[in-house]
Amino acid sequence: MIHKTAIVSSKAEIHDSVEVGPFTVIEDNVVVGEGSKIGSHVQLSSGARLGKNVQVYTGAVIGSVPQDLKFEGEDSLANVGDNTIIREYATFNRGTNESGSSDVGMNCLLMAYSHIAHDCKIGNNVILANSVNLAGHIHIDDHAIIGGIVPVHQFVHIGAHVMIGGGFRVPQDVCPYSMVGGYPLKVMGLNIIGLRRRGFSREAIGMLQKVFKRLFFSNLNTKQAVASIRDEIEKTPEVEVVLRFIENSSGRGITK
Repeated sequence: MIHKTAIVSSKAEIHDSVEVGPFTVIEDNVVVGEGSKIGSHVQLSSGARLGKNVQVYTGAVIGSVPQDLKFEGEDSLANVGDNTIIREYATFNRGTNESGSSDVGMNCLLMAYSHIAHDCKIGNNVILANSVNLAGHIHIDDHAIIGGIVPVHQFVHIGAHVMIGGGFRVPQDVCPYSMVGGYPLKVMGLNIIGLRRRGFSREAIGMLQKVFKRLFFSNLNTKQAVASIRDEIEKTPEVEVVLRFIENSSGRGITK
């Protein structure tokens, strides 16, 4: 299952079922789980941890040293969850002392030429389209989708079920359930189609529409809008997700 031209360290832990393509390099201190397929010319650097049924396509680099001048060679990891697909020439740096690892969850799709920098934390079922570039320390929650050629500023937090249009710049946190785009980036509305596809009820969507009207389409500032929501809108689980997100903002501010 390992091509004769591949270079695989004897100190790597590769499950017997793993396929490794030609001219791939797998270094010491790498773990690849059951059923994974590693294409040609792939680099799995020290610290890479791949779960079960991960697919890595031609030229991708996982676990490489962070592009961070503060990095001093410390041991750290780049974790990839089960069933994630990493397409051609995507790059994924391992973590620094800040958190010890960079993490991508399960069932994600990282399209060609996407880049995930050090200490990023990516949830499950996340899609990064072609040439998305994530700076360090970014958090992306479950089911978020980021369109192609999007740069995201360091420390930004992108909430669950967000849809970000292609070609836009993301300098601030993005509220869960929102659809955003434009120059400068702004909330265009609720990601209704995405929520329907994922089984959100009509009642849940209706409650979120009320929340979004207060937060983004009124004359209230964020503090006033949150107070109004707490006083006047039912605290459904979806509403609580929005309120907690705002309370725990990264400090870069929230896209309005």
